[in-house]
Amino acid sequence: MNGQQRAFSPLLGLSAILVVILLAGSAYLWNIYNQLVSMDEGIKSAWAQVENQFQRRADLIPNLVATVKGYAAHEREVLEGISDARARMAGARSLEEKMNSSNALDVALGRLLVVVERYPNLKADGSFIRLMDELAGTENRLAVERKRYNDLVQVYNSRIRSFPERIVAGLFHFQQASYFLVAESAKAPPPVEFTK
Repeated sequence: MNGQQRAFSPLLGLSAILVVILLAGSAYLWNIYNQLVSMDEGIKSAWAQVENQFQRRADLIPNLVATVKGYAAHEREVLEGISDARARMAGARSLEEKMNSSNALDVALGRLLVVVERYPNLKADGSFIRLMDELAGTENRLAVERKRYNDLVQVYNSRIRSFPERIVAGLFHFQQASYFLVAESAKAPPPVEFTK
């Protein structure tokens, strides 16, 4: 029996080592999973902040449009473009739709600023100045939140593509997140016309 115990002892020792390695590996993979979940939730939280700023901007726009209407009633096309873009933003459901509608609203607001240049009295109006200051502040907050969102997306996407995180990400179906990109149409400055 003593011989059997000696033969069994190395197997028991090897089994114990394998169990320890398996437990350590599992704990490591579990930790990676929890970190990826945390990063994914961070991206969702950052996107929620972007949406908060979208809503703030959308709430300011009707007041801004109403103020401009009083001075520039014949600039109907520009004002309707802003209203349409705002409506598309409110109706957007997917992340992609929200990004695209935000970019369309950026273009429409750029056209509005060109219209404002034609009306010196409007630029001097107190309520218009306050609204423009609030809009400028909101646009700055939105830029900060977009950057924060994109920074988190970059870290997360890099992480799920790295080894060994890629294995865990594949097992649990973690997908790459989308960056908030500016549409090509938003990169072009609005045309300035002084002929009207």
